[in-house]
Amino acid sequence: MQKKLQSGLQSGMSAVSGIHKNRKPNYVAEDFDGLAAVTPQDWTPTSSEQITYRGKNGSVQVPNLCIGAWSWGDTATWHWDDSEFPALEMAWKQLLENGINFVDTAQVYGNGKSEEICGKLFSGLQRDTYIIQTKYYAVPQLTDVLHPASSPVRKLENSLGSLGLSYVDIYLIDGPIHIQSISSMAKALAECVDKGLTKCVGVANYDEKDMLKMRDELAKYDVPLATNQCEYSILRRMPETSGLLQACKENDIVFQSYSSLAQGRLTGKYNTKYPPPKQYRFSSYDMKDVEPILAILKNIADARGIPISAVALNYNMCKGATPVVGVRKPEQVQDNIEAFGWRLTNTEIQRIDLVSFEGHTTSLWQQG
Repeated sequence: MQKKLQSGLQSGMSAVSGIHKNRKPNYVAEDFDGLAAVTPQDWTPTSSEQITYRGKNGSVQVPNLCIGAWSWGDTATWHWDDSEFPALEMAWKQLLENGINFVDTAQVYGNGKSEEICGKLFSGLQRDTYIIQTKYYAVPQLTDVLHPASSPVRKLENSLGSLGLSYVDIYLIDGPIHIQSISSMAKALAECVDKGLTKCVGVANYDEKDMLKMRDELAKYDVPLATNQCEYSILRRMPETSGLLQACKENDIVFQSYSSLAQGRLTGKYNTKYPPPKQYRFSSYDMKDVEPILAILKNIADARGIPISAVALNYNMCKGATPVVGVRKPEQVQDNIEAFGWRLTNTEIQRIDLVSFEGHTTSLWQQG
């Protein structure tokens, strides 16, 4: 399946973002108040801080940084090779030493191999020493057609087999394009909770209207909606400008930001002479349009003596988002944890806001 999807990616069609064209960036309106979402100036993100995800039978406490496992086992987009596992294992140990024990995977990542790799990393660890979140593959398959009501339960049970676990901490619906109604999906998620297969449930890529509808449907089973995961970064502030981010805060729904570094575009790794691979379709702008943003991030990073990526991650946290960021090797861990222990000033945030992009939504997938 991932090979077929990747063929579409290379021809300009993305399984996550519809048909891509050579878009010019659309900047956030100058009169938009970007400080409205910002956390109080006396708050500083730390690796020891715990974020509460609400569940029916209690909450789950999670660090304010999530490690994305999309690349683990994925050969189509990320060209994973099993020889990378020792480096990943070292990175995982380093993350645990720094209090980052939260991993985000999905049933589709690497056709299930990402979940298997997670299981290997967790082997031998006490179950309460790490947090695992996986996502229901919402693109319709035969299981969804033949067993629409029970498909989320069946797929989670398969995931638990791959992970070698009896439950996950958080289970998300990975996108709004499922053939089942929201009410049907809510019932299935509630069943997963009542069977003890997951503690908390959430959604990904939902817009505000559908997110609140899912919240209301879950409430019928006394199950809270714990989180909504959407693409959010300096290159895509759409969840903020649309009001989705604020709606999450008002309803105690944790907002997670995936592609927090825009697939490497906000790290300084890429430039006009060395652009990112064409498979990296999130916030896929020409690097010449991104370079003014990188210049400001570098200026802030150099003044503080930290990596550019740490500035971009700190920005998301200052806006009230929990960043999801990919890690494959120890040096990436060090860059990411340098986002903690300090915070951007409001003046620095405004400088970034002035050159940031609003981004786009798509009817296919990224509705949030």
